[in-house]
Amino acid sequence: MSEHQVNTERFESSSCGINHVEGGWPKDINPNEMEQTIRFRKKVEKDESYMNSILQLGSLMEHCIRQNNAVDIYQEYFQDEDEVDESQEPPSAKTINVFRDPTEVKRSVTGLSWHPDGGRKLAAAYSCLEFQRSSRDMSLDSYIWDVENPNRPETTLKPPSALVCLDYNPKDCHTLVGGCYNGQIAYWDTRRGSQPVELSSVEQSHRDPVYKIIWLQSKTGTDAFSASTDGQVLWWDVRKLSEPTDRLVLDPGREGNLDRAFGAISLEFESTMPTKFMVGTEQGVVVSCNRKAKTPAEKIVCTYDGHHGPVYALHRNPFFPKNFLTVGDWTARIWSEDIKESSIMWTKYQTSYLMDACWSPVRPSVFFTVKMDGVLDVWDILFKQSDPMLSLKVCDSALYSLRVQDSGRLVACGSQLGEATLLEVCCGLSTLQKNEKTLLAAMFERETKREKILEARQREIRLKERSRSEQSREEEAGREEGEDDPDKMAARAESDFHSQVEAELRRRERREEEKDVCEEKEVKNESG
Repeated sequence: MSEHQVNTERFESSSCGINHVEGGWPKDINPNEMEQTIRFRKKVEKDESYMNSILQLGSLMEHCIRQNNAVDIYQEYFQDEDEVDESQEPPSAKTINVFRDPTEVKRSVTGLSWHPDGGRKLAAAYSCLEFQRSSRDMSLDSYIWDVENPNRPETTLKPPSALVCLDYNPKDCHTLVGGCYNGQIAYWDTRRGSQPVELSSVEQSHRDPVYKIIWLQSKTGTDAFSASTDGQVLWWDVRKLSEPTDRLVLDPGREGNLDRAFGAISLEFESTMPTKFMVGTEQGVVVSCNRKAKTPAEKIVCTYDGHHGPVYALHRNPFFPKNFLTVGDWTARIWSEDIKESSIMWTKYQTSYLMDACWSPVRPSVFFTVKMDGVLDVWDILFKQSDPMLSLKVCDSALYSLRVQDSGRLVACGSQLGEATLLEVCCGLSTLQKNEKTLLAAMFERETKREKILEARQREIRLKERSRSEQSREEEAGREEGEDDPDKMAARAESDFHSQVEAELRRRERREEEKDVCEEKEVKNESG
């Protein structure tokens, strides 16, 4: 038996400071003079000993650089595992703040817009859209709220008429544009107070409330366009709102007739497709338009008919712009630009009216809807198509508006009684999941192909029915032509009469023969 003892060498560490001063220069060279240092460097670089030392040191430095590249100390090696854990947690959302209308007569929150710089502020438009329900005591003011301070608004906006919609300028966080109830367009710069800087004239504005206004992607960052139920889409330059720069009448006949125009109630513009825009109408039809077309007939490209009532929301998927979401009546529908006859996916009919919807900016398969019963629904079409992933009762009154912040974490909902509720969704609903884009792209492609096949089948059935109806019409027409001739009608009637008489005579002869047979049988039985 032996005993062994092992101990490591003790390491003593000490900390000390060092003052670094540039050195190594000859005495006759001033390091602060650039010309002298450049001249000296050129002289040294030509020396053979310098070249040899650089070659020797180069191999050592290369070895150190390879060691540094082998292990990245800043890389998150277990990031995928964290994502899996987040996705496994149940979906949830919590209320952070509620911004209430400070006026006595409460109005509906009809429009919301997030501040483009980090979402620290929320602009809300307040108006009463119920017919003849607005009173003289009702305030016209709208507000900009600080998300951390729900007690009082940070800025008050004073439009000439109640604001129905508003939108922050994505290029300039101090400017907003809004659409009024009386059809006017107002432009604010928050650095210049509560009053609008520019205001469109009543004569050149919309004739109905402006339900949607959106900033356009332009070099100046001052272009916007608006839509109203008067059947017009107007383009504006906010530096000069005296008259619109362009105009489009939503006439389905493509003749520019305002009397037959569809009333616009929602609007969609994707900056990656600057020539295209889409309009949702009161008649349940989505109109796809080309902004750069020269004539009104060419500006309206096609229509998508899919809702029983007004299309309250219209939003392209930020990851797959060919697919867009619409909300109208009691259902939400997902469309593909390639199929105009029907949508490729839809939710089942809800018990209450859907009023607004939008896609998540970070998760391509998630979208949000709000309803008249005060419920916010969160849908994940990769997880489940028949029911929402999360349903949350936000308030007792109807929810009219919805807007998701760019990070996908904060959701703002506007109610009928003037409450703007700010909610925070869980990490699973605001973090991109593994393979989510590829799976959703495959789903959209599969559903589009399926719908194309079904539409082709329906088209064949309709053609067959049409050919059958045409044949039956021709036969009826032939019969009618024959019936019009009195000689042919008399001959047909005479032949029918003779055929009926002959049939009756045969019937009587058959009865008499049967009677004779029966009598003969009875006689035989009696004799037997």
